[in-house]
Amino acid sequence: MRLGIDTDGHAVFLGLGPGATESTDAWRGFLQDLGDRGLCAPLLVISDGGKGLCAAIECSLPTSLHQRCVVHVCRNLIAKVPKHAQGEVKRDYWAIFNQIEHDGEAAVAEGRRRAKRFIAKWTPLYPSAVACVADNLDALLVHLLFPTEHHKRIRHSNLIERTFGETRRRVKVIGRLPGEQSCLSLVWAVLDRASKGWRGLTMTPKALRPYGASCWPNHRVTTATRRWSPRLAPPPRNIPQEPASGAVYTAPETPPLMRR
Repeated sequence: MRLGIDTDGHAVFLGLGPGATESTDAWRGFLQDLGDRGLCAPLLVISDGGKGLCAAIECSLPTSLHQRCVVHVCRNLIAKVPKHAQGEVKRDYWAIFNQIEHDGEAAVAEGRRRAKRFIAKWTPLYPSAVACVADNLDALLVHLLFPTEHHKRIRHSNLIERTFGETRRRVKVIGRLPGEQSCLSLVWAVLDRASKGWRGLTMTPKALRPYGASCWPNHRVTTATRRWSPRLAPPPRNIPQEPASGAVYTAPETPPLMRR
């Protein structure tokens, strides 16, 4: 599934598709379907570090900036650190990103300076853990290019992760689903309802300024897209099919697997 935030700051449910693997081909097909329905490349894509997904984003959305989820990287980092040191390492990791009071290239430069201090401090003790940060540093700092008030909301994919929990809870009570179309219709209904309560971003005139065409001369701001793919079964009758407005931030993740 994929969600986005448009230039009005509203969270938008963009698409849903079946998938049993996280291969590059599977993700490329999903992104291609969104493009076929009218979604142009967003300014920023937020994802975990799945190799198939990252490769598909690079291939299908070459003009979009790509932010790696800082929460996923933190989990990978802490998993490679002894328990007695996890608290201090975690604090130092979040200090790379927190309380940077400016945005743009200056913010990225500040984040890079902090990251270098983190790497220098912890590499002698935990080189494998620190490699999780060092190897992905550029992608971890992308969100700092955007307005300061948006930094904490666009550096992770937590919103979509919480939505998966609600989907699993609803599907679990059914046990068996008769087929793919019924599965997609049910999950769509759950996600469409959940999307009504998603919190977007506050778009002030100052915050909107970086999204102007003059700031991104080589990028097309995305246009409207239909909310349901013609390849899928029609959504339940009580679900409105109003067009979604242009997405700015998108966070794709793997949909929960439905076992038969």
